Amino acid sequence: ILCLLFFMFSGSRHSSVSDKKYTPGVYTSSFTLGNENLELEVSVSDASIDSIRISNLNETVTAMYPLLQPSLDDLADQICKSQSLDNLTISTDSPYTSQLLVNAIRDALKKAAANSSSSLIPLMSAPLSSR
Repeated sequence: ILCLLFFMFSGSRHSSVSDKKYTPGVYTSSFTLGNENLELEVSVSDASIDSIRISNLNETVTAMYPLLQPSLDDLADQICKSQSLDNLTISTDSPYTSQLLVNAIRDALKKAAANSSSSLIPLMSAPLSSR
């Protein structure tokens, strides 16, 4: 009877662990835009992507790259709603910048993965579409 109870309850603990996609925290990824080194932060809980932002964005960078923040805001909104990097719609106004941001977000999510050997990271498997 004890063995039966052990197996019965150990299975439920296993399934809750498998539901965990990320190790909660804030993960960073660096990228370069022109001559500027920027750091992107992705905040995750154990099962979701909560927020995405650039931590060291200053007035000089926003003046030189006025589409950077709107591109990030658009991508962050899509990713936080869908919880995936699949099927993102990239603005035709800033495709290069948007692709840099997607790559940085992907790198940060790889660091956040709860189990590095699993395929739980929402990697992009579909091509990006343009607006």
